[in-house]
Amino acid sequence: MADFSASDYRWMAMAIQLATKGSFTTSPNPNVGCVIVDANDQLIGQGWHKQAGTPHAEVHALAQAGIKAKGATAYVTLEPCSHFGRTPPCAKALIEAGVSKVVAAMRDPNPLVAGKGLAMLADAGIETQFGLLEAEAEALNPGFLTRMRKQRPFVTLKLASSLDGKTAMANGHSQWITGAAARADVQVHRAQSCAILSTAATVLADDASLTVRPESIAFELDRGLEWRQPLRVILDSQNRLTPELTLFQQGGPILLINTTPNTAAFAENVSQWQCPVAETGFDLLALMLELGQRQINSVWVEAGARLTGSLLQAQLVDQFILYQAPKIMGHKGRALLELPEFTHMQQAYALAWQDVRQVGDDLKLTASVNYPNNQ
Repeated sequence: MADFSASDYRWMAMAIQLATKGSFTTSPNPNVGCVIVDANDQLIGQGWHKQAGTPHAEVHALAQAGIKAKGATAYVTLEPCSHFGRTPPCAKALIEAGVSKVVAAMRDPNPLVAGKGLAMLADAGIETQFGLLEAEAEALNPGFLTRMRKQRPFVTLKLASSLDGKTAMANGHSQWITGAAARADVQVHRAQSCAILSTAATVLADDASLTVRPESIAFELDRGLEWRQPLRVILDSQNRLTPELTLFQQGGPILLINTTPNTAAFAENVSQWQCPVAETGFDLLALMLELGQRQINSVWVEAGARLTGSLLQAQLVDQFILYQAPKIMGHKGRALLELPEFTHMQQAYALAWQDVRQVGDDLKLTASVNYPNNQ
């Protein structure tokens, strides 16, 4: 383990904070920040990756540092890339700028990089270190890292319930369980996600659009950047969806998941994929692997109890976000998840709390899942 100074921690923390600025726009690329300091430990350049296809964080920081970059130290939240993609390799840019040292928070699990960036730097005589604030750097990119390591997106299950765990009245009425602040918070999560996963049943029940509504978000993106509309992935095994629904009037990409093509006259923004079928319905792992192939880093799930339960049983849920309202809806209300009957506490899913906070009048509970085989 490298020996890092207090100054090293300070500069890397700054790079991590810069990286967060790309949370809504960099996909399918990771969020990356870079800080460059001179031999006197003075800041001479900083940057962050803003959007796929545009210069990476290191390039922005080097441009700001100019000729002062020669002999300087670069702090970057992810190992500099070593390959030509839509932009040239950042490791090459750092070498040409003449930096003397590069500190990376973590290695890049992308097979196209995976240690090659640091090796390229070392071969050029540049001192390299990694592992500084690694956990914080990992937290910047759960979607990208999951896709690189598991070939599927990071899946977040969004749930909303009363205090007694109900999502709707027995007759299906559910608007609104949570308050306006919680619904606005959902918009932020939608905007950070590459895809929103739902079902035809949910779309038909609410005439849902499942879009990002920027007017509901209390802050603006940096100049020149625009809110993106995530890919809306809708499970429709019976081809019940039709072009006149609100879902199809909003623009933005839509992927219908079915077993036979829906022959309705959808617009060009609508594509379809025939998913393999498992014993109880769609093969959800096959679906997630397909989304990974489409460079989807993160999936935000807004659906009913059947799909949410099926995703959990398939061990595809990485994170729960539950908005819990201070309401009691009664024992006949609809449940959060549709799961088989358990007869022993060892069968229960164990969660690990990550965050608990109040959003308006509601509680927002964030947790990861501890699966028995640690998938």
